[in-house]
Amino acid sequence: LFRRSIGRTDLPGGNHDVLIRSIHTKLFPLGDDVTVHPGHGPNTTIGEEKRDNPFCALG
Repeated sequence: LFRRSIGRTDLPGGNHDVLIRSIHTKLFPLGDDVTVHPGHGPNTTIGEEKRDNPFCALG
């Protein structure tokens, strides 16, 4: 999970549906005030990503 983005799923072994499901079932339950320190880019919070990350919408 990155600020307003997600990891790439176009590489071998990548799976967009699995990534989105993992974000929703493993990260989002942590609480809106939890800080995310991504591998690169600025920090964010779970609450900000729930609200503002267009890639995390369930389709």
